[in-house]
Amino acid sequence: MELQGKIALVTGAGSGIGKATALKLAAEGARVAVLSRTESEVLQTCQEIIAAGGQSIELTADTSDEAQMRAAVDKMTENFGGIDIVVANAGINGVWAPIDDLKPDEWDRTMAVNLRGTYMTLHLTVPYLKMNGGSIVVVSSINGTRTFTTPGATAYTVTKAGQVAMVQQLALELGKHGIRVNAVCPGAIDTSISANTTSRHREEAEVPVIWPKGEIPITGGKAGSSDDVAETILFLASERARHITGTPVWIDGGQGLLR
Repeated sequence: MELQGKIALVTGAGSGIGKATALKLAAEGARVAVLSRTESEVLQTCQEIIAAGGQSIELTADTSDEAQMRAAVDKMTENFGGIDIVVANAGINGVWAPIDDLKPDEWDRTMAVNLRGTYMTLHLTVPYLKMNGGSIVVVSSINGTRTFTTPGATAYTVTKAGQVAMVQQLALELGKHGIRVNAVCPGAIDTSISANTTSRHREEAEVPVIWPKGEIPITGGKAGSSDDVAETILFLASERARHITGTPVWIDGGQGLLR
């Protein structure tokens, strides 16, 4: 129970990495506010935490919407009294298409969810973290940080690179307040994020490369699990990572090294 007494916010907690992280933080004693724009999913996560003996509240909000996020953070702090850990996980793949085919509104939507949503999450929670210090973990990706080979994923790649830049900038800015800021960069993980992906004419942007068989060396090609990422987030959120800040951690089984 190494997070006993801590208060955590996890965005995108209705499924995948966010849900696995929320469950893991709660199992280690944290009181966890679980946030998603899909009410039914986040309610399920909250109920699972409570059923396992943890403490949780559900928050329904679009992370890119200022009014919704302000209301969500207010509800969290009114119920729990503060914030110690923030996991900014909410994100979408968006539209993957050649740059001359990608529409401005498609670009803007990916930027809004992945970058504005991360900004809004930190903008509203940092004032509470400044009171006693704490930990921020941003969920980025190997795309845009280690690999650049996903055809048509320009908007997504830009947001993921931007998140790591944000982490490194804020690690210095917030260090004097005792706030650590790190990123995890997953590779292929068995989640449902593909449901948020629209692909169009990707073949026009493809580079003719033949990937090796079993391109995730550590597992012989099998994708990682949400728990693999959640374990690293737990470590970065805990006192075991007290001297780590401004650091991206790639969780890809070596996949990015082959790409």
